[in-house]
Amino acid sequence: MKRILAFIGTVLTMITLISCNQKQEAKAEVAAPKKVAIVYSTGGKGDKSFNDSAYRGLQMAKEKLNVEFSEYEPKDPSAEAQNQLFQYAEQGDYEIIIGVGFNMKDALVAAAKAFPKQKFALVDDETPALPNVVSLMFKEQEGSFLLGALSAMVTKTNTIGFVGGCQAPVIWRFQAGFEQGAKYVNPNINVLPVFINGNNPFNDPQTAKTLSETLVGKKADILFQVAGASGAGVFQAAKEKHVYALGVDSNQDGEEPGVILTSMVKHVDNAIFAIIKDTLEGKFEPGVRRFGLADNGVSTTDFEFTKDVVTPEIQAKLKELAEKIKSGEIKVTDQVAK
Repeated sequence: MKRILAFIGTVLTMITLISCNQKQEAKAEVAAPKKVAIVYSTGGKGDKSFNDSAYRGLQMAKEKLNVEFSEYEPKDPSAEAQNQLFQYAEQGDYEIIIGVGFNMKDALVAAAKAFPKQKFALVDDETPALPNVVSLMFKEQEGSFLLGALSAMVTKTNTIGFVGGCQAPVIWRFQAGFEQGAKYVNPNINVLPVFINGNNPFNDPQTAKTLSETLVGKKADILFQVAGASGAGVFQAAKEKHVYALGVDSNQDGEEPGVILTSMVKHVDNAIFAIIKDTLEGKFEPGVRRFGLADNGVSTTDFEFTKDVVTPEIQAKLKELAEKIKSGEIKVTDQVAK
């Protein structure tokens, strides 16, 4: 009888333990996701460039880190964006609030000062030192160096063009690297820069197309666009004029297959995922984080549609240059030559 009672006791204990474990697992399964908010740069999602890369970073965080996010696409990067940043911060629900683009700087700084306990991240510009802000920066000049080198190896006219959205430090970093890479391969190459400017430089494809046609008229046969959604105009001009183009920020090669030699991918997605992960793990650190070739912050694509032009020999040369940049043998500055 004692043995039977002991057996029954053991069984009941096991059932209790299993039940407790199941309850704990159930609690774990229904743990509420952490919240993140983002205010995109002007142009919003669908630009097949900078904002879309940011969105991919959020999707990665949602899938891998149990995060849910709120998002906003402003038409105005100043007052409208600032109002939205304030609204998110006032709610007090978000682990971190992200502002995308250098034109978001003033709005984000104002929000960070008004809500010192809220963590913020700014993509593509540096803020004054604030204890609740991290700036996510990229060594665009390193990736652009490779595109300049590639262009110098492919051009038939010894003239290439650069189409920037506006005159701003981040755009100059692209330009600086592009020019240095081209002249590293061919010191005598002509690099012609133009800038869209205006009220909406990153969403003005018609002006971008017109400027691109002007460059082609000056014998440029490869055009590197750093202009957000305006880049579509550069691609259209390249297609119509039978020259090559270069994409930026995201893999844009498929936008005009065979026309776009490659894209200088700025892995905003990786940077945003990294800062969300660090924040959730209690590793948020204010200041500046820079992402370059060595840490997969920037890269070229794999030349899916242009392997007939970007031959194995050229690809090998680009890999060699990339390794020299990573090792420090080649130093790429972020300043445009005077």
